[in-house]
Parts: sequence; C-alpha cells; structure tokens
Amino acid sequence: MLALTRLLAPRLTAHAHCDVPCGIYDPSTAKIAADTVAKMVEKITAIDPKNNADRNTLVRCIQVKEEHAQICKKELLILWSDYFKPEHLEKYPKLHDTFWKAAKLCSKNKQNVDAQAAADLQAAVKEISDIFWATKK
Repeated sequence: MLALTRLLAPRLTAHAHCDVPCGIYDPSTAKIAADTVAKMVEKITAIDPKNNADRNTLVRCIQVKEEHAQICKKELLILWSDYFKPEHLEKYPKLHDTFWKAAKLCSKNKQNVDAQAAADLQAAVKEISDIFWATKK
C-alpha cells in the first residue's frame, strides 16, 4: 500500500497566481448577474403578497435575486483582485473605491428588495465594465 501511495503522489506542486488563466477575464457575467437582480426586484414588487398562489413565485424570485447578487459580487471580486494591476490604479485612481461600493451594493441587494439599489448595482457594474474594456485597448 505504501508503494502505491508513493507511486500516485504528485512529484511537483503547481502554483497559479489567479483563479482563472490570464486573458479569460470578462465583466459580462457580473453584468448579467446585476441585470438578473434588477429583473427579480421588478418581478418581486409586482407580486401581490396577499395572493397565496403567488407565494412560490415570490420565494423563487427572492432566491434567484440573492443568488445572482452573490454571483455578481464573486465576479467583481475576481476582476478586482486578479485582473486589475497597479498600472490600472494609476490611470483610474478611484478604482478601489468603485469596486468597494459595487461589492457593498451586491450585499445590499441580497438583503433588500430595492429598485434603486438594483439600478445602482447595474450602474456600478457598467462603470467597472467600461474601465475594464478601456484597459484592454
């Protein structure tokens, strides 16, 4: 058994510097997630809470809204921590603050049903996306 363990043990340990291979970064997943949050807020506010027949739809919409707010946060944090470099911060000095506020908006959208917070999240993701694509030129 010991010989088998030695045979199957890795000989080298590989270390990567990011979550995904370089060049695969794209803010579109965050945009789709933010758009989904806004759409779910729209659907949730249209549901009559007194109508028991709509209860299942309400619960599902809330679940989807919270799930996509978390997806948006995850995707933004990957861009923030893995893609953007010091030279980007020099060119865009408000980048850290922009990401910090966007991440906070993701949390706010998980906690509340707020059309303005959803719209603010969409605007923050668009701003980050615009900066991202500007760095690719």
